[in-house]
Amino acid sequence: MVRRTRLIRHAAAFAAALLLSAGLAPAASADVPPAGPSPVAVQLNAYWTPARMAGALPGDTGKGSETGLTTPAASPTVDGPRPGEYIPPSKSFDGIPQAGTFFWTDATGTRRTCSGSVVRSPGHDLVLSAGHCLKGYSGTSPKRNLGFVPQYHDGLKPFGIFPIRNNGVYVPQQYYDRGEHAGAEYDFAFAVTEPNQDGTRLQDAVGGVRLLTGTGYYHAPVRMIGYPGRAQKPLECWSWTTKWASDDPADPGTFPRIACDAFVGGTSGGPMLVPWPGGWAVIGVIGGYHTGGNTPQVSYSSYFGAATQALYRAAIAGDPPAGPTS
Repeated sequence: MVRRTRLIRHAAAFAAALLLSAGLAPAASADVPPAGPSPVAVQLNAYWTPARMAGALPGDTGKGSETGLTTPAASPTVDGPRPGEYIPPSKSFDGIPQAGTFFWTDATGTRRTCSGSVVRSPGHDLVLSAGHCLKGYSGTSPKRNLGFVPQYHDGLKPFGIFPIRNNGVYVPQQYYDRGEHAGAEYDFAFAVTEPNQDGTRLQDAVGGVRLLTGTGYYHAPVRMIGYPGRAQKPLECWSWTTKWASDDPADPGTFPRIACDAFVGGTSGGPMLVPWPGGWAVIGVIGGYHTGGNTPQVSYSSYFGAATQALYRAAIAGDPPAGPTS
């Protein structure tokens, strides 16, 4: 029976991989067994009070740390808007069910936050974010009150809180080996959740967006969503993505680039969404070049390609996650 269950699980992962090869994550599956209440979620729900969530600091302290308003564009290594470039405005709103924020406490006990989005998966339990947000939680690293709150706003948890499964954080091995700058092209991550305090699976509660890979750098329109640290509501902005070829030796590669105002620390991992039949699809997350950008006006993403597909397949198959080699 154990062997048969393992075969079924890997068959589901293989089917999902076939869909991903066409650029699509699988739709919801009707034969996923029901989940039970999660005692861990009950504990997390009690710990993450409105005051603690509101006081959480950004887990991505570098994102948007420079103003970028008067930076000369003498070299592509200068991160930020170009002279005269139109920067679409952002606005606060109550969010969407498929986007939310992670909360956790770091090794010093400081409460932290980063953004994420729910992607469709066979287990109905997967969140997409940036690698630099979650890299400390792969393998056997302690979770330290790590949970995901979809559509968090105004101190509310409309769908509850979803704990991250032990050994359930997936970051590319290349990101660990090269570091967040030399490995900027691999700055994405998946987190496998457990049911919330009511025993409901994440995707069953809020739905999910499709994961698109291999679709190029140019997309319009793009709706970007992120949760600034200590903000009571998320931001959204409508813009478009273009191709950014880095000549910064510290952050090599090519990246989707998007201009949107006011995306500061905490917004890393937030999705770049495009309209898709029946909802939304995600083509990037805030991260990558300069861990998402040094200014609030311009953000980046690692390109979603074969490495993203491979990480998704590992997460849905329950493979052992990568981790630091030393």
